[in-house]
Amino acid sequence: MGTEGIGQAGMGAEAAEPAGLEPAGLRTAGTGTEGIESAGKGTEGIELAGLELAGLGIAEMEPAGLEPAEMEPAREAEEPPGSPALPAEAPQGGPPAAALSGEGALPGRERERERGQRGAGAPGSAGRAARGRARRAPGRRSGTESARRPGVTVDSSKAKTSLEALKISLRQLRWKEFPFGRRLPCDIYWHGVSFHDSNIFSGQVNKFPGMTETVRKITLSRAMRTMRDLFPLEYNFYPRSWILPEELPLFVAEVRTMKDSNPSWKPTFIVKPDGGCQGDGIYLIKDPSDIRLTGSIQSRPAVVQEYICKPLLVDKLKFDIRLYVLLKSLEPLEIYIAKDGLSRFCTEPYQEPTLKNLHQVFMHLTNYSLNIHSGNFIHSASANTGSKRTFSSILCRLSSRGADVKKLWSDIISLVIKTIIALTPELKVYYQSDIPAGKPGPTCFQILGFDILLMKDLKPVLLEVNANPSMRIEHEQELSPGVFENVPSPVDEKVKVAVIRDTLRLVDPQKKKRKDTQCQSPEQAPGASEEPPDAAPSPEAALPSLCLKQVFPKYARHFSYLRLVDRVAALFIRFLGVKGTTKLGPTGFRTFIRNCKLSNSNFSMAAVDILYIDITRRWNSMGIDHKESGSPGMCLQAFVEAFFCLAQKKYKALPLHKQVLSLLELCECRLAALHGKRLVWGCGLAQPRGALRAAGTAPGPGPARPHGPQVLRLQKSSHQLRALMCRDRTGS
Repeated sequence: MGTEGIGQAGMGAEAAEPAGLEPAGLRTAGTGTEGIESAGKGTEGIELAGLELAGLGIAEMEPAGLEPAEMEPAREAEEPPGSPALPAEAPQGGPPAAALSGEGALPGRERERERGQRGAGAPGSAGRAARGRARRAPGRRSGTESARRPGVTVDSSKAKTSLEALKISLRQLRWKEFPFGRRLPCDIYWHGVSFHDSNIFSGQVNKFPGMTETVRKITLSRAMRTMRDLFPLEYNFYPRSWILPEELPLFVAEVRTMKDSNPSWKPTFIVKPDGGCQGDGIYLIKDPSDIRLTGSIQSRPAVVQEYICKPLLVDKLKFDIRLYVLLKSLEPLEIYIAKDGLSRFCTEPYQEPTLKNLHQVFMHLTNYSLNIHSGNFIHSASANTGSKRTFSSILCRLSSRGADVKKLWSDIISLVIKTIIALTPELKVYYQSDIPAGKPGPTCFQILGFDILLMKDLKPVLLEVNANPSMRIEHEQELSPGVFENVPSPVDEKVKVAVIRDTLRLVDPQKKKRKDTQCQSPEQAPGASEEPPDAAPSPEAALPSLCLKQVFPKYARHFSYLRLVDRVAALFIRFLGVKGTTKLGPTGFRTFIRNCKLSNSNFSMAAVDILYIDITRRWNSMGIDHKESGSPGMCLQAFVEAFFCLAQKKYKALPLHKQVLSLLELCECRLAALHGKRLVWGCGLAQPRGALRAAGTAPGPGPARPHGPQVLRLQKSSHQLRALMCRDRTGS
């Protein structure tokens, strides 16, 4: 994790970059081409306006937290000017949290008030009668009584490394934690690794089925390659990748071709094991012949990518960004991005790769788990110094040097949305397999860790996506040789506790219930809406504004055209036939061809069978780590390839994305017409001729036609189908 990816083709090796040299083209304040100044300089008075997605006119997108090091943390500050409205209700101007990183206890004055309430009750029967009237009075419920209402229950028995941050978040929210599980169902189940509990039939789980498999390096590279084939310009933020060992000959041939066409090109490549994490097994090479062709490459496939030779440096050090993204819902798609993240630094000054320094991991790899073993690693309590800092502190320094921080955030938001769009088709297949429609099961959400590297020109590049980003808020510190102790990490705690707490606030299962109860409560008597003097403030009022901002569906209209593979996956799931499976059999594929009427004299059903066998056999021979890798059938990626092949056969004169779109519209329209016919004949709409005569209606040549809205739907489908068939003839 946190390793880097590409170098632009044609970039030759240059001299090592001087200290903290900022990207070319940035406006600097009277210092020419000097590097980014040391932490804390030139950061006063930064007040960012709303961010816009470049070229899209999307305003007000900047995350908070771009304050200088001397200012208070973003979680206790007011929202910056132009901050977008929150999709979920969040109180503004409420008192700051008593202890964001601490116990989450009530403030001292509130505790004294509660003690006073307990000791100042009305004496004798008069007091009991007064309390009884208060309990029976509609619409008048004291703060202590509302606190006794059932709260949200969270099962944290499988939280693992995120347990401490979760505990702090639950104390701040005043929710009920069950650290050893619970016999009764809980509202939320917090898992540390993956969705693996088949005994959960309700509530919410913080993991999606199949997410770990979907974001593996090989699967992610294939998904991004598919999207780049469709939209080359929109998906140029991911390194060019080859999959080993199956694409080793292709990798060797393409590198040789590029070197022949540009002799000055001296590339560097980075090899990453598919299932590796924390920098395990990663190494750099200058030539394809340097790949370590051992027996492990067969049992442990890998991805080789172009290495970014000219990253943005701060204090002469290379760094990457860990941003936290909440996938709140898959259908409908709902994405949130945290306003702050972490910047993880290398511990040796960066130099461009040469044969002499290729093996210096502390210079080239930004993984925290690697650099923590360096003697130069600096643990710091400050957000803008040390080997791990907040992303907002980096933005502060860039902004003080004249960098366009609005455009940077715009590019990062676009990168995140496009990446999620590339991942959702595979996720939907896994989801319907583990939680089939119509069967009881939980709903899911998940926090993802996006590792992003900034190039000199501030272009963000996606390195990888982590299904289980570390949520630890402490680190190991060596007290004496061989003796370590876990000590708190203020930087981790500031960022990660806020992400977990606000994720829970967004998925709060009782928020909707409380709103519905308030709407349905009877009208209160005059003055009843006033809070009693002894009412305790709600936990929500004591919390800062949300650190998570919605980016989808808020900006869906700018990205919905990219969701072609999502629609292909919907066809794939429709014809799976058996619930709980992830592979399409030959009968399902033939049914898809037949129902969509894709076979003709030039493409017979025999050719359909040959296409299915060829593509399925090749994908099954790749040895993909798939849920049903040992079972026969066509996986989603193989079906997507077959669909693209059919589109290219049918619409030869169009670019690929228009070919796929045309075939999708044709299939969807024909399936809609077929579904309409089945509704007409399956719902008893056709009447016998005798019934028509008895009703005094002249008998027609056939059964009765449907009436009302069904007629309009069928007419609409027939018009669309006719237009598509005309275009189909011209395109063929």
